[in-house]
Amino acid sequence: MEFKILKNKLHESIQHVSKAITNRTTIPILSGIKIDAHDQEVILTASDTEISIQSFIPKEEKEIQNIEIKKEGSVVLPAKFFVEIIRKLPGEYVEIEVNSQFQTIIKSGTSELQIIGLDPEEYPVLPSVEENNSIMLASDLLKSMIKQTSFAISTNESTPILTGILWSVSNENLKFVATDRHRLASREISNLDMNLDLNLQNIVISGKTLNELNKLLPDQNSMIHIVFANNQVLFKIDSILFYTRILDGIYPDTSKIIPQVFKTEITVPTKMFLEAIDRAYLLSKENQTNIVKMIVKDHEEIEITSSLTSLGKITEQVKAEKIEGELIQISFNSKYMLDALKVIDSDHIQIGITGTMSPIIIKPSDNTNMLHLILPYRTTN
Repeated sequence: MEFKILKNKLHESIQHVSKAITNRTTIPILSGIKIDAHDQEVILTASDTEISIQSFIPKEEKEIQNIEIKKEGSVVLPAKFFVEIIRKLPGEYVEIEVNSQFQTIIKSGTSELQIIGLDPEEYPVLPSVEENNSIMLASDLLKSMIKQTSFAISTNESTPILTGILWSVSNENLKFVATDRHRLASREISNLDMNLDLNLQNIVISGKTLNELNKLLPDQNSMIHIVFANNQVLFKIDSILFYTRILDGIYPDTSKIIPQVFKTEITVPTKMFLEAIDRAYLLSKENQTNIVKMIVKDHEEIEITSSLTSLGKITEQVKAEKIEGELIQISFNSKYMLDALKVIDSDHIQIGITGTMSPIIIKPSDNTNMLHLILPYRTTN
């Protein structure tokens, strides 16, 4: 194999696929990046068995020649060293030549180095994905849906299914749900572009994997092709293919824990409420409980309090737009509340409470397709 390639294109492609590299792999060859040089393109591949990423560099692009292919072939190079050395090479172009026994010579500017590569025939074959079940989704919308739910996944590996985000597709609707049993975040959209009338109900994708995917998604409003097949989901992003495994297990039915009727309903400015919770959090985090108390004193104002014997007390008064129903006080984890408030882009939020030990529901006042749930704490008055 021998080719010459623009360094910036190679470096960009390496950055994309290296997100699939992990130090925890028990398969030595997966610590490397596979390079395939074909007549019209160079393909980089990386995998950790959970996710696999391929990046395609075309020979020509917008009348610019990216690659000069002299001899087709393949090799697997150690990722850690390859990532670092390509970034630091001095020239505008990089020349890569693979000799017998996969000895690889890399030249750029005044630099030349040799790396011992691995046999590409030993590299695992990527999953075969039939494109019968697929949807199209705008990249900025997918990015926001991941951001608005991924913070609520569980970090406890003893319940692997809760470390993922549940995807449900039906009637041209897509819904994300994430929960760690103490809080829940959901986001729903409608009028999907689908190739079939899909009904997929237990597609659970690792939250960490989706956060890695988020880094690859373009900010501009380009369309992402998402393919569901057996135990895999494939995301097609411009010149990148991102494969991820679906988590094993059945996601719990969370619909039954979401109250539909509230004894107390509050509408409050998002920014004002967030800033009050943020200040109360400063004190509550010192005792590692993050507990603050919200008191609905009358039908015009709510009070947020946080106290610590060794430090003192914080009291915040927040003017509400509207308070309906019973006066109540309830305690909750301020960190959980902050996480929810930070992903709500509405000027006002609605808070629904059914009792001191019942779930707290937070919604943006202008978006019924987003919901956050926080379980309260039992505290002494």
